[in-house]
Amino acid sequence: MQVVKETILLIKKDLLLEWRQKYAIGGILLYVVSTVFIVFISTGDIPAPVWNILFWIIILFASVNAVVKSFVQENSQRQLYYYQLAHPIAIILSKIIYNIGLLFLLTVLTYMAMTLVYESPVRRVGLFWLILFLASVGFSITFTFISAIASKADNSSTLMAILTFPIVIPILGTLMTLSANALGLIRDTAYLNDIYTLLAIDSILLGLALILFPFLWKD
Repeated sequence: MQVVKETILLIKKDLLLEWRQKYAIGGILLYVVSTVFIVFISTGDIPAPVWNILFWIIILFASVNAVVKSFVQENSQRQLYYYQLAHPIAIILSKIIYNIGLLFLLTVLTYMAMTLVYESPVRRVGLFWLILFLASVGFSITFTFISAIASKADNSSTLMAILTFPIVIPILGTLMTLSANALGLIRDTAYLNDIYTLLAIDSILLGLALILFPFLWKD
């Protein structure tokens, strides 16, 4: 119960800091709008398969830029302060939950921006919004935990890129398959299996994060 209270307080702290500084939201908005605009003036009208690929490329790199600050940009004094006040489980959970909301906002903004310049190829709207939420959850768990690991190294940016690539590939591949189904590019009646696979990957990563982060936090 104490962990739940600490998690809620830490989430409120992150929201308050974000509201005061507005760095993440402003940076995400600038990145999404500028990237979509550059893609539009470079390609013009594009078919649905290319739209699907470009959408997830933008989401992937924007997610990395948004979540990398979770631990990498926090100095050792602040981490020591958190260590004395909160349980490590509460710290990692608060970061993951906060980043889920941040990344879901990112995916919505990206979809809206691409809808403004391109005709939306989405045919199954409900499934597509579910995919956006699952993508936010998967990327948040992955990038938040990798950010925590990379923050303990000297060359954190390089280490984060190396550790993230093999983990994010199965998540991204499953998301692209599901979104292709939502766009009507494929007729896969077993798309629920892909959803279960994605949920299983997220559950495993979350379990590893909750088990390993307390040991990492003591270092």
